[in-house]
Amino acid sequence: MSNEEIKHMKELLKQAVAPVPDSELRRDLWPQMLSELDEQSLSVHRVPWFDWVLAAILSVVLIFFPGSIPALLYHL
Repeated sequence: MSNEEIKHMKELLKQAVAPVPDSELRRDLWPQMLSELDEQSLSVHRVPWFDWVLAAILSVVLIFFPGSIPALLYHL
């Protein structure tokens, strides 16, 4: 490509992509991020009810069908 073609391509790209107005942030996002991380760390210790149900079903299956243990270990 020649220099003229490159300049022409740059001009076409500038026309196709509009400049972003007001790209500066209006406020500091770090305090909000810290509060979300604190909320997330508190919710990590909570276990949803359906996880307990799945664990109970798995326990029942393993107790009544011990032959399924090798199949479960194979898929892990």
